[in-house]
Amino acid sequence: MKVEGKVAVVTGAASGIGRALARRFAREGARGVAVADVQAGPLQAVADEIGGLAVPCDATDERALQALVAAAEERFGPIDVFCSNAGVANDGGEEAPDEEWRLNFDLHVMAHVYAARAVAPKMAARGSGYLVNTASAAGLLTHVGSATYAVTKHAAVALAEFLAIAYGDRGVRVSVLCPQAVRTAMTAGREEGVASIDGMIEPEELADCVIETMDREEFLILPHPRVLEYMRRKTADYDRWLAGMRRLRHRFAEE
Repeated sequence: MKVEGKVAVVTGAASGIGRALARRFAREGARGVAVADVQAGPLQAVADEIGGLAVPCDATDERALQALVAAAEERFGPIDVFCSNAGVANDGGEEAPDEEWRLNFDLHVMAHVYAARAVAPKMAARGSGYLVNTASAAGLLTHVGSATYAVTKHAAVALAEFLAIAYGDRGVRVSVLCPQAVRTAMTAGREEGVASIDGMIEPEELADCVIETMDREEFLILPHPRVLEYMRRKTADYDRWLAGMRRLRHRFAEE
């Protein structure tokens, strides 16, 4: 799908990946871009910059997300592209507090569910639309330092797979964005972490990859191409891969 002439919505758009996507959609000639985030001030600045619509919104609140969709439709018309992008990252294992588990699940899974409920049936009825759900390479591989992140990002990938199967024959395209390290507020102070082994990219580089992959209408958006190679190694010999990940975890624990 070409973004030119389309209506797009981007959540988590006040900064980082979401802001870069909103800017790029506008530059590609989108007819309208609605941006959403809980950070109202920075969000309005993004909207002003691109001539879009700012809708303060907590993506974990289904009513708020429905209101976002309604506001975007009222301003620009039917939504062609919905980028469900809000996220959070915390270190810790299974001992992480329940509140962190719930927040990760709400942001990384239920926010995508709410977006799909709000727009996918309408897209299918029109026979055209695109869902871009931000997950992570951790959703295809894992995260050796964060159970909450790894588990919920895996769920995000599984949901995107389900949506692609359920809606693919009805004109709705689905892609899942799975980067490694991207230079954002979320990765500040993590420049030497596991995810940056293959280099930390800028959000603008990621946005380029999103546009290119949407043009091809492929499911996996991989700004770090080596992730595909790692996936193949994982599925070829799971036990060997797990042993390698244990070594990686020990290496970074010692540094």
